[in-house]
Amino acid sequence: MERLTLPLGGAAAVDEYLEYRRYKQHKTDLEAIPQQCPIDLPCQVTGCQCRAYLYVPLNGSQPIRCRCKHFADQHSAAPGFTCNTCSKCSGFHSCFTCACGQPAYAHDTVVETKQERLAQEKPVGQDIPYAAMGGLTGFSSLAEGYMRLDDSGIVGTSSQVSSLRRPEEDDMAFFERRYQERMKMEKAAKWKGKAPLPSATKPS
Repeated sequence: MERLTLPLGGAAAVDEYLEYRRYKQHKTDLEAIPQQCPIDLPCQVTGCQCRAYLYVPLNGSQPIRCRCKHFADQHSAAPGFTCNTCSKCSGFHSCFTCACGQPAYAHDTVVETKQERLAQEKPVGQDIPYAAMGGLTGFSSLAEGYMRLDDSGIVGTSSQVSSLRRPEEDDMAFFERRYQERMKMEKAAKWKGKAPLPSATKPS
């Protein structure tokens, strides 16, 4: 058996490839977009117990851990996601908080078409030359939405986004301002939903 040696950083590249290969083990090349929503990505591996592809975030380049201190791939792929390494874990549950401020367990893996996202006024990326690229249109596609230095997380067209930029703003100032505006809007919407109903007044 030949022993392989990897250059510095090579192990991370292999891990990334393995993660991509795991993703490709699920049906992602669909001849026609399914009519039922959400769109499932069923597993194509014989005997695998997972129901559909489920995204597990990374902390930078590092995999996140469950509260039992073990990684996601040390847990069962069957619903319930019990730990294969310890007996005290009732299922994969990570308190890792992503850039949106919510913990990983508060997120769901949802597959939507571009048209569905636009109809819901959610961000969409740029169109890609061919399907094998997935959603990657550049290095900044790998960053969290508000940290991107391009318009790959835009709603609408890039001309609409660039018209929102102030002449004196650099990239970071522009994206920070847009992020703060979005946070204020979400906070206002949350308070609006909690506001008490106005009391009825009797005519005099």
